Amino acid sequence: MTSASGHRRRVVHPGAWWMWATAMAVAIATTTNPVLLALVLAVVVLTVVARRPYAPWARSLRLYAALGAFVVVSRVVLHVLVGMKTSDTIVLPLPQVELPEWARGITLLGPVGLGGLVGAFLEGLRLATMLFCFGAANALANPKRLLAATPPAVRDIGTATVIALSVAPQLVESVQRVRKARVLRGDPRRATRVKQVALPVLHDTLDRSISLAASMEARGYGRRAERPFVTRFVIGVLMLGGALLTCVGVYGTMQGSGAEGVVSDVPWWTTAPVLVVGIVASVVGVAFAGRSMRRTRYRRDPWGLLEWAVVACGIVTLVAVRAVLADQPDARNLSVSPLAMPVVPLWLPLALVPALLPAFFTPEPERPRRTSAPERTLDDAAPGRDARALRGATS
Repeated sequence: MTSASGHRRRVVHPGAWWMWATAMAVAIATTTNPVLLALVLAVVVLTVVARRPYAPWARSLRLYAALGAFVVVSRVVLHVLVGMKTSDTIVLPLPQVELPEWARGITLLGPVGLGGLVGAFLEGLRLATMLFCFGAANALANPKRLLAATPPAVRDIGTATVIALSVAPQLVESVQRVRKARVLRGDPRRATRVKQVALPVLHDTLDRSISLAASMEARGYGRRAERPFVTRFVIGVLMLGGALLTCVGVYGTMQGSGAEGVVSDVPWWTTAPVLVVGIVASVVGVAFAGRSMRRTRYRRDPWGLLEWAVVACGIVTLVAVRAVLADQPDARNLSVSPLAMPVVPLWLPLALVPALLPAFFTPEPERPRRTSAPERTLDDAAPGRDARALRGATS
């Protein structure tokens, strides 16, 4: 972005926003406390409203909210259909359907208890909140700048990821553009809006895909330098082995910490070295793979103290929330059998205060320039009252 004086305005690196959002999602990955989930949603919404740029792709948060609502409803419906029913207060006395012998252990329908229904709702709310955190990162960070900031060794994966993440903002932009065109044409029909909007949006999506493919082909995307077999083998072993060791280390560390109520005799300090070795091997593999790839960048996004401050706010919130939940195990999950009120320690809301700080110390997004509206004529007037007013003025 450039200001009126021609200088580029300081914006936060997209990687910093993604790290901040990832820390927020990880902080609530093992909890179903509705108060904590609601507080995280409030922090994310306030940050996005305060610091999202004035761009069409930044308006996709509503789409992620709708996706989260769909996740919650789907989780509740699945619990009603095939969920494990409890014998607490019955709220839906549904009949139980007998299944064949090969489907033993699966209960279709049956009486639904209040505790199981609330538990299913909270599990869906947890997943919806995590999706909303990543949707906030997608609204705060420019997908194109995020692609330019990816390392050369993972540019293929980065391109696929950025294209996948930019699908929702592009669909929102296409739908808004088609709706504005329909309003300007004065189309009064509302019943067939979905059918009449879907085809132009699909056409616009195909045009964007063809333009993207032509642009990538013109820039020589996908060309690689020749490397010896030994080098490729070592890089593959480092990257694949590092990924496997990282997965094993994360799983062992979470089991050793007793996350999600899992009791394990494996101490965390025996699996932590595996996690560290996996991360180091992955980083070394990516570094070696990127040496043989050369690409030019028009303008690098700086990573300075501002970005470190945003990342630190997310990490401090993650550590603080996990520390409070570890000190107060009753506050981690809501008791549904029997159903009880959520436990909210005093330090839990205070642990989320650092996550809200980027909404105040990061630069404000640049507002679009207002241009003077041209003189309206009869042909440019919208149908209805404006057109009749112009006709009266010209007669």
